Amino acid sequence: MTYFVTGATGFVGKFLVKNLLKREGTIYVLVRKASLKKLEAIYPWWGLDAKDIKTQKRIVPIIGDLAKPALGIAPADITKLKGKVKHLFHLAAIYDMSADAASQSLANIDGTRHTVELAHAVKAGIFHHTSSIAAAGLYDGTFREDMFEEAEELDHPYFRTKHDSEAIVRNECKLPWRVYRPGMVVGHSQTGEIDKIDGPYYFFKLIQKMRETLPQWMPTIGIEGGKINVVPVDYVVDAMDHIAHKKGLDGGCFHLTDPEPMRIGEILNLFAKAAHAPQMTMRVNAKMFSFLPSYVVQGLMSVAPVRKARNQILHDLGIPKDVFSFISYPTKFDNRETVKALKGTPITVPKLDTYAWRLWDYWERHLDPDLFIDRTLRGKVEGKVVVVTGGTSGIGEATAIKMAEAGAKVIIVARDPEKAKETLAKIKAKGGNAKFYSCDLAELDSCDKLVASVLKDYGTCHYLVNNAGRSIRRGIANSYERFHDFERTMQLNYFGSLRLIMGFLPSMTKQHSGQIINISSIGVLTQAPRFSAYVASKAALDAFAGCAASEFHDDNISFTTINMPLVRTPMIEMMDRLGQDCAVALAVSLHAPSDALRDDLVPLNKKYPIDELLQACARYQTAAPRDFITFEYCMLEGVNDTPEHARQLIVLMQKYAPSGLSCKFNLIPFNPFPASGLKRSGMAAVMAFAKVLLDSGMVTTVRKTRGDDIDAACGQLAGDIQDRTGAKKRMASQRQGMLAGIKVVVAEGMGV
Repeated sequence: MTYFVTGATGFVGKFLVKNLLKREGTIYVLVRKASLKKLEAIYPWWGLDAKDIKTQKRIVPIIGDLAKPALGIAPADITKLKGKVKHLFHLAAIYDMSADAASQSLANIDGTRHTVELAHAVKAGIFHHTSSIAAAGLYDGTFREDMFEEAEELDHPYFRTKHDSEAIVRNECKLPWRVYRPGMVVGHSQTGEIDKIDGPYYFFKLIQKMRETLPQWMPTIGIEGGKINVVPVDYVVDAMDHIAHKKGLDGGCFHLTDPEPMRIGEILNLFAKAAHAPQMTMRVNAKMFSFLPSYVVQGLMSVAPVRKARNQILHDLGIPKDVFSFISYPTKFDNRETVKALKGTPITVPKLDTYAWRLWDYWERHLDPDLFIDRTLRGKVEGKVVVVTGGTSGIGEATAIKMAEAGAKVIIVARDPEKAKETLAKIKAKGGNAKFYSCDLAELDSCDKLVASVLKDYGTCHYLVNNAGRSIRRGIANSYERFHDFERTMQLNYFGSLRLIMGFLPSMTKQHSGQIINISSIGVLTQAPRFSAYVASKAALDAFAGCAASEFHDDNISFTTINMPLVRTPMIEMMDRLGQDCAVALAVSLHAPSDALRDDLVPLNKKYPIDELLQACARYQTAAPRDFITFEYCMLEGVNDTPEHARQLIVLMQKYAPSGLSCKFNLIPFNPFPASGLKRSGMAAVMAFAKVLLDSGMVTTVRKTRGDDIDAACGQLAGDIQDRTGAKKRMASQRQGMLAGIKVVVAEGMGV
């Protein structure tokens, strides 16, 4: 027996070939030249050794292409096949409702016609065509195996191309033929194995997110929907294999379907149960919404906010919007001819509830899209163009080096070419790729030239890091005659950054991706005295980014604002001198009780370890306007938020107490974002952490998360703590009331 199979490397095809290998004979498989390695990779799955002579006689690749007449097979191969092929199985097609119409037409319609041409050329014995229940369209009622022309509502490209390709076999094939219409094919009922996401799998991410958000016992509301015919791949290929070799069935059509299909709501509940997720205890019949005219629905979807919300939700869940067109699927399928052909065999459709857990388990272990997201920095920026302003010092230099190490094409922007040489040398030593562009961001013409040069040399910008800035610390009363203080900070911190954003946005929009990262200041949140010019300029850029984020969301362009606290950079190496010349209250980013942990959270710790930092803080305290230094501590779930970490902080601070260091801790619940891979500590963990510190006598406050109204508000806790410690009273007596209750946070760019 000799076989010819198209689509042998596809999902259903490889399972069918595995069945055919149990029979005697040679199996010729159509394969594109570029896919030969893919075919060879399947050999072990078939239990074969590609180098074995016996294997080479059992599986014979035939180079060809669905898009070409007679599949583009060489004349010599056609001659070799002529008169030998007893069964030609045509499975190659696009089984994807989300594919575009042109691709489906080429593969499904043209591909079938070209396969029929080949069958005629090689004088095949029987032509076996794998169609689909989609060939029935949205027929309202029971669609029998002897029905074809009765198909209705074939507007969707997938329905139309599956119907038209079957028509080619029925009308143009002069050889004996048999047509198989599988239902919605899912993974193997015994192993769960599948290699694509389709059908009910589109809803698996939704079920997974529900499991992560809600307890399993919580009842939810869902859609009842129409009855969807789901069948496992092992049933499909077993039935095809048996029917193909049974005599007297030529010219027949066979529905490989479940005689007792389930409604969508029931199917989703089975998978929710398998996933240990909440089930839909109340399911609403989707037909109740059918009274809405289509133009009303279309009009609603044309409203920008509604459309954006819908697209974002579907994108996050990985659900094609076309899927919802088939929620109220109206067609039932009679399969009496298939049942008759399989009579006397053990081949039956297994109940979905007996293997749903296998399908879920295989998907979560092998196909969950989250498994394939490269969450590393390299995965995000490798090969991308990253523009960093102020890239020759401090945060900018550290950012440039980090990006270059991750494989980005880094563009360092600053004024001083000589200073840039040192940064470029550091990047080169680490094997990175960077280029320096001189630009005065306070001059708009210079900004325009920078944008033009970058776009000319690189064609685009994927990430723009607005880091360069100017800070002025001066009270308003001392600025009456210095209006230029406000002009200068706005010119560099706001207008310069804005000019670059406006310059690069068109190219980002064209490529449908990009990110603007603005290095702002914690001063914007605290509104510290004597920093009105600096904070106002930073706040302006923050506000612009907030507005722009919603406008460019559909273009896949994001805006990120980082409100930096005090960061140890070369600017604060003169901390001792600052204490002598202009002592101010300090807020220091600590975030960890040990160098090992802080090295990961604050990479600059490798250059300025905790011991060196705390020694400098102890020296600074002798001249500080407060009798304590504030240490900011960002609470990260499972990273630095356990009571043991709090006890380590106590030991650490007690070590430097003899040096005169007195501290206050400000616990900050982390504001999570997807790319970080980090989570905010629960409020219970934050409060437990704070209690350990408070019980040791350390002043501790918890910052209230913005927009999250909870009883344990920062101000309430701070008030309780101040009453208990008497810190305010001590400060008033020691500072003669001059600085009582004043909170000054030193942000980056202060000269500290």
